[in-house]
Amino acid sequence: MAGRRGAARSPLDEAGLMEYALRSLSSKMRSERDLRRKMMERAETGEAGVAAVDAILQKLKDLRYLSDERFAADYTRLRKENERFGRRRVAQGLMQQGVPQELASTALEAAYAEVDEVALAKEYVARKRMKKPEDEKATARAVRRLLGAGFSSQAVWKVLRQWGAEVQEVDVDERHDGESEEGA
Repeated sequence: MAGRRGAARSPLDEAGLMEYALRSLSSKMRSERDLRRKMMERAETGEAGVAAVDAILQKLKDLRYLSDERFAADYTRLRKENERFGRRRVAQGLMQQGVPQELASTALEAAYAEVDEVALAKEYVARKRMKKPEDEKATARAVRRLLGAGFSSQAVWKVLRQWGAEVQEVDVDERHDGESEEGA
């Protein structure tokens, strides 16, 4: 069966790779690195496959079907507006998608320039229907969840204090854009 995962597939020629790339882009926005990886799985092995993938990627860029700048901006906007993620979590996602650091930084700066991080964290709490922590264990869980969602420790403490939770501020290792301890 040709459509089943794990089944051996014959390599696609350049026309087949172009069709595969267009189908892939029509179903989900992708970074250049992500699309290249997917296409290389279906291309011939060796230099002929690499050349075909490079040619198709260049054609897709020329046609403006593929743009890491647009991908980074859309990805950042959607994660901020829909998921209510903090800046660090979105930076980590961009890095995982293979977006170059300069593009990621530009997209993050544009999307989060005027954002009140505490308000965004409150929106995240409401979206996830998080309940006010009743004890230390629940407070620690809320802290981990908010830090994992990409919010700074200062924003987390403010949200918890406004919630009325008793918190003892501790220095949390504030990681640079793109780094986080939790991926969930």
